[in-house]
Amino acid sequence: MGSRLKEIPAGVLDLATLREGDTPSDALTRSLSLARAVERFGYTRIWYAEHHNMENIASSATAVLIGYIAGGTTSIRVGSGGIMLPNHAPLIVAEQFGTLEALYPGRIDLGLGRAPGTDPLTSRALRRGTSVEDFPADVQALRNYLAPYQEGNRVRAIPGEGSEVPIWLLGSSTFSARLAAAMGLPFAFASHFAPTYLYEALGIYRQHFQPSPQLEAPYALACINVIAADTDAEAHKLATSFYGLALGIIRDRRRPLQPPVEDMDALWSVPEREAVRAMMQYSFIGSPATIQPALEDFAVRTAIDEIMICAHIYDEQAKIRSYEIASDFFRPAGI
Repeated sequence: MGSRLKEIPAGVLDLATLREGDTPSDALTRSLSLARAVERFGYTRIWYAEHHNMENIASSATAVLIGYIAGGTTSIRVGSGGIMLPNHAPLIVAEQFGTLEALYPGRIDLGLGRAPGTDPLTSRALRRGTSVEDFPADVQALRNYLAPYQEGNRVRAIPGEGSEVPIWLLGSSTFSARLAAAMGLPFAFASHFAPTYLYEALGIYRQHFQPSPQLEAPYALACINVIAADTDAEAHKLATSFYGLALGIIRDRRRPLQPPVEDMDALWSVPEREAVRAMMQYSFIGSPATIQPALEDFAVRTAIDEIMICAHIYDEQAKIRSYEIASDFFRPAGI
């Protein structure tokens, strides 16, 4: 029996994570180094997520960061995972990503989410009266701006018009699965931090998919956490930085990524440990011999078309090494 993983491509989700003591410049420079490394390793795409008012994430100006990364790489697709569309006018997003596509043709992805990517107070500062209820209409407006010119169009995205930048819908529940199916768009599920509805969302998306000019058949991606090292012990120590990040989410006390520790039991309670494990259910941590069978099982069970990997690792070289190890499991880009 052949490897299911070898049939599918893999991408990378990077949040331009700020470590303890970092400046934003440090985090962004590391993101470019990582992008160049994973391009060499054969990953298909690298995405950046829009978050605001978070002291551990430097990817808030997502379109600007995408331009920086695309300009410093040569072949890997670069995109958003995602742009939180209710924070923006669709015309502005169309112009930004139309410009990126004009600069880096055939390499730009536009993933869209409807969550704020921040806390309620910051959300109000960003949105200025817009609502998540407008999300389906805003997605369609954005598609229209990126479509070829039609007679009578009085508001046009230039650059953007006719670029047909590929749009993805992102989700952590069933809402975007239904919308992606109805619109005939590829769908990416955030199982790296919201595992609950993964199988239900994939089922809804595949069952209700309607072909579109962009996509003839359903195409689903799942994002997971992978922390790989040469030994299980090394990987589990590296993962303590990731656990600390997740613990900060649960406690609502986020801070920059911390160095790994020898023992997490001094830092969390048993209920907190179980809450972290539940939230990060789809996390694959260990040596190649440990994680490859688990990844194979995940790929078979989900019948996923593509996997995206997120790795919150404090040490830059260990992080790059983790992605190098994982790259051997998947279909190389372009094959």
